[in-house]
Amino acid sequence: MKPLPILSPRPGPDGSSPKRPTEPSSKLGAWLAGRTGRRADRTFRIRLLVQGAFALTCVLLGIQFARWVGAARAGVLPLPERPAGVEAFLPISGLMGLLDWVYRGSLNVIHPAATVLVLVAIALAILLRKSFCSWVCPVGFLSDLLARFGRWAFGRNFRPWKWLDIPLRSVKYLLMGFFVLAILKMSREALADFLTSPYNRVTDVKMGLFFTDMGGIGLFVMGSLVVGSVFIHGFWCRYLCPYGALLGLFSWASPTRIRRNADTCVSCGLCDKACMARLPVASRSSIMSVECTGCLGCVAVCPVKGALEVHVGRRPVGPVAYAAAVVGLVLVVYVGARITGTWQNAIGDAEYVERIRDIDSSEYGHAGRTPVAEPRPGTR
Repeated sequence: MKPLPILSPRPGPDGSSPKRPTEPSSKLGAWLAGRTGRRADRTFRIRLLVQGAFALTCVLLGIQFARWVGAARAGVLPLPERPAGVEAFLPISGLMGLLDWVYRGSLNVIHPAATVLVLVAIALAILLRKSFCSWVCPVGFLSDLLARFGRWAFGRNFRPWKWLDIPLRSVKYLLMGFFVLAILKMSREALADFLTSPYNRVTDVKMGLFFTDMGGIGLFVMGSLVVGSVFIHGFWCRYLCPYGALLGLFSWASPTRIRRNADTCVSCGLCDKACMARLPVASRSSIMSVECTGCLGCVAVCPVKGALEVHVGRRPVGPVAYAAAVVGLVLVVYVGARITGTWQNAIGDAEYVERIRDIDSSEYGHAGRTPVAEPRPGTR
């Protein structure tokens, strides 16, 4: 690959040359600011740190959840505390809980954390675009790492032809439409019945067992997604994630924008190459697309200070402040849910032991195909 040419910024309106950002004095400061390495691969390291912290949290939750399931299978009472944060992987149950909350005026007690976390993701989308996808989601973090490995191994990531890329992007919206319409078509009674059904009461356990007891088809699908993410940056996020598609629609209301200053832009095109969503950043004054994840990758690679900035309304915001807003919102909602008692569910240890013991029975098949059982006495 040929080295990138050294580009000089265009003079400003007064004939002066815009100043380049000063280089941090320390190596750590330079690394955090994303001023090290090949410019085309630069990113704000604060985002990687935030992503890594959330991913590590998910790993620790997974370990704790596996121990909890093991104790429940062994029937050892009392059980250790169930990590409610695993409900982040139950977005459909969370969406159903949110609609049920609107209908009944109270939060369901089966998977309340799932609903709370869906609300967090929606709030982030409205305030800071799809920052949940690029700053919080562990799948997005893994996707970034796989794409980086692809660039290291093959010198680049690949982009499908436009005639193929456009229909592929529609898949996530079709999946989103299928799930959202299926939920909206349910009556209030059917929705409440699903949320209290045997299937939904242990859907977190069934989700965990899917990964620990994965069969051949599951391994093939997961392997295909990994390989696809090595060659195509954001393969899952760009083409298949219905959750990201839904958050993108909410991001239309966001006051946050990537803005380009045409007077100082040198038209190097690095921002277009860095954009995972492949948006035409270099030719737009601002980016409003539902595909924008707010990753700030385009800002990180820009060689001219101020040519590209993220704005909340009319106010420019730096990457550290952006990161603080994302992490702060998540923590405030989490702490609030713990304090108000809307984080842990109301299923008792004895019920969990009994249900997990029989989890392979037909009673715990998908609620749409099996009769809904009434909640057991004393478990509501």
